[in-house]
Amino acid sequence: MKWLDKIPFSTLIIISLLLGLAPFSPEPHVWEKLKMLSTGSLNKPMDIFDLLLHGTPWVLLMLKGIRIQTASHKPRT
Repeated sequence: MKWLDKIPFSTLIIISLLLGLAPFSPEPHVWEKLKMLSTGSLNKPMDIFDLLLHGTPWVLLMLKGIRIQTASHKPRT
């Protein structure tokens, strides 16, 4: 996962806020698709693609945060 280490944390935050929350009105796509997933109505291919498109930046941001946290707790030898 060295490719994830090369992406700046600030870039992932910006991408998550812009792409992850777009469109901002009436509600973010990722929120709408997560609600559909929880109710079991996420079945159209376009809806699944939307969830992947708008959710990927958030997943990458979380993975980067976890990697930073685990790296800071490892003893250096």
